[in-house]
Amino acid sequence: MEGTVFTPSLEGMQHIRSPQGEMLTKPFLDVCKLILPVIDKFGTAMALVKRDIGRNTSRLEKKYQSDPFRYNFLYNMVKEEYECKSAKGSTSCTNGILWLTRAMDFIVELFHNLLAHPDWSVTDACTDAYGKTLRKFHGWIASSSFTVAMKLAPDRKKFMEVITCKGDVRADMEKFCLTFPPYLEENHKFLSKFGLDDLKA
Repeated sequence: MEGTVFTPSLEGMQHIRSPQGEMLTKPFLDVCKLILPVIDKFGTAMALVKRDIGRNTSRLEKKYQSDPFRYNFLYNMVKEEYECKSAKGSTSCTNGILWLTRAMDFIVELFHNLLAHPDWSVTDACTDAYGKTLRKFHGWIASSSFTVAMKLAPDRKKFMEVITCKGDVRADMEKFCLTFPPYLEENHKFLSKFGLDDLKA
């Protein structure tokens, strides 16, 4: 069966955990990057989200590449920074994991809205997803920028046509919304143990 725009990220999710069930750094970051081509189809409306995802994955990849053995497990970065009391810094890897996870929460909620509300415009789906995920962590400036950007979302019919060039995209979108959230929830739970899950911008 022919793959869809979601196929690479769905296949990547099979490698996120080690045989012992631990979250692996590179496969997790790869999945986050593999969904970017889908986000691209939203155009200008998703420019801010795409920039944040790109910036945070780059920061985490740079840390991983500095010592792939040491940082093979994603949470090793958090533990190290927590012990050094640098986890709450705006340029920390902990901060990168937190905001990357939040951005992915938003993306999942957006796709969920498109599936659950066929009568909603893409702007409606974006606005609702933003309100449920990112808004409470954003200051006034970031929130205003997002609100303006989301009004630039493409027409729903055109967007669905663009991403439905091959395969059963609706089924794969649904699979993405079911399969990815447990990994994101695990990130939140881990960060919460250290009091690091509610940091604001």
